[in-house]
Amino acid sequence: MISCENWEREGFTLSSNLPSDKNNSKMPLDPFADFRKAMNEFFNEKPIRGFLQSIDEFFKTPFPFEGGFHVDTVETEDEYIVSAELPGVKKEQIHLNITGNYLTISVENKELETAEDSRNQIYQRKFVRQQSSRTISLPHTINEKMIKASYRDGLLRVRIPRERGKMIEID
Repeated sequence: MISCENWEREGFTLSSNLPSDKNNSKMPLDPFADFRKAMNEFFNEKPIRGFLQSIDEFFKTPFPFEGGFHVDTVETEDEYIVSAELPGVKKEQIHLNITGNYLTISVENKELETAEDSRNQIYQRKFVRQQSSRTISLPHTINEKMIKASYRDGLLRVRIPRERGKMIEID
């Protein structure tokens, strides 16, 4: 039988998977630590950071309807009820447009942002305009004189009476 000392004299090394301070100090705890450090340094450099901050600012808009808003359409015996969820929107920002059998709900936000720093004498003005709309198709032409719309607590409700066609008897 060969002892451990003989193995080491012959040029073989023994390793142990048992935890010991000697083995753990040589092995890094996180094999991706250097890669992660290099990536952090890359993204925190000035040109990249400025670009990434401008992307972040673009997506941090206070106007929540850049991609659209939720709309439900319910059909009853007498009318169609179109509901749009618009929390945080003022009534003046909502526009309804009717063309044939289409109802378009538009939400528009216009605001002027100003920032002043009198200490460094920096003045900045920025005009922001954001718009989102949804178009709903109905099975008949809409009589715009008969439509009723209300807006309360972030919920727009449009009531469109159903048009009854004239029944024709067949001989």
